[in-house]
Amino acid sequence: MSARVQTSSAGGVPGRGLAGWINRLIGGDFALLPVVLSLVLIWVIFEVLNTSFLTSRNLSNLVLQMVQYGLLAVGETLILLLGEIDLSIAAVSAIGGAVLALLAGQNVPAVFCIAAAVASGVVIGMFQGIWVTLLGVPAFIVTLAGSLGYLGLLFAMIGLAGTVPIMNNTIIALTANYLPRWAGWVLAAVVVGVYFWNAWRTRALRQRLGLSVPPMRSALGRLAAVAVAMVVIVLVLNSYQGIPVSGFILLIFVGGFAFITQHTRFGRHIYAVGGNAEAARRAGINVRGVKVAAFTLSSTLAAVGGIMGASRLGAASTAAGGSDLLMGSIAAAVIGGTSLFGGRGSVWNALAGALVMGSIENGMDLLNAPSSTKYLVEGAILLLAVTFDTFTRRRRQQLGK
Repeated sequence: MSARVQTSSAGGVPGRGLAGWINRLIGGDFALLPVVLSLVLIWVIFEVLNTSFLTSRNLSNLVLQMVQYGLLAVGETLILLLGEIDLSIAAVSAIGGAVLALLAGQNVPAVFCIAAAVASGVVIGMFQGIWVTLLGVPAFIVTLAGSLGYLGLLFAMIGLAGTVPIMNNTIIALTANYLPRWAGWVLAAVVVGVYFWNAWRTRALRQRLGLSVPPMRSALGRLAAVAVAMVVIVLVLNSYQGIPVSGFILLIFVGGFAFITQHTRFGRHIYAVGGNAEAARRAGINVRGVKVAAFTLSSTLAAVGGIMGASRLGAASTAAGGSDLLMGSIAAAVIGGTSLFGGRGSVWNALAGALVMGSIENGMDLLNAPSSTKYLVEGAILLLAVTFDTFTRRRRQQLGK
């Protein structure tokens, strides 16, 4: 017995007690826990500094602020799962917003404006994916060059005015309207039901495959936590004007891509390619096709984020593709637990990371903090997130995971 315990503590298998819990945390078994703890700390600090932070009105505004971060973070997560990176998502987002605003200014119907903006993201993503896979140029270089080029295109599209206002009421309504209060409770019930179905399905699958299954009390505890969280969210937002329509749209996209990555063959292929591209190729996976599809989806989500951002601001701007949006989106994905080294991460956790970044931006705005402070804080958080990811990867390698 003593020999087995000694081996456990040596690094082969996490031990029991506090030391074992810390080992599992560093090993990445609780990817969402650091995010939740960070979020609680951030909210406490900002509430102490400004008592308006946790009001229902400000939290509703927080949802509006994090929508663009969330959409871009989901797109970036798809690329990071491959072990690649996309530095063009902010610029692509700005292009999507500019296409939307320019067409709306020509009195084109809203549905065609939105479709054209989304199509711009599809074309850009497909172009970048093909360049990376067929020509073998690193994604870092392709997307960095793309970011610079797209910003140049943005300036050419918008011109010296710097902004293009949006007067289309349908487009503005995407971020200006709220769900009826009763719809908020329906949405909460659906979220809890979907979570229960997903947890039950995953548990049953692991049992059939002979894999380890968490204790039932742990699963019930998580379900209860999700239910309580949804009740609190709906109560708080309904005490103002209800759940923002843009927040509902974000939830639809996150849920859809969570299903794609976790329950489809394409999703499994993304994880396989990110874990070991050569092994995936030998297993018969079309590695190039998976990468092109992922880059296409990433830019498409960036364009959708640009649509939501332009709707919220009521205009497209040459400043829309700034580096703070890019770094914030990457930070949201990494903070959520997606590894920069590929093969590990979750779309749902990217949403939690976006909530962290949105909370920081919102809190800084309430405090009227200068841009220098915002950049320092966001840079420090990104550095800490990447450092934690590096330690997590090393620990998992030591544990043979």
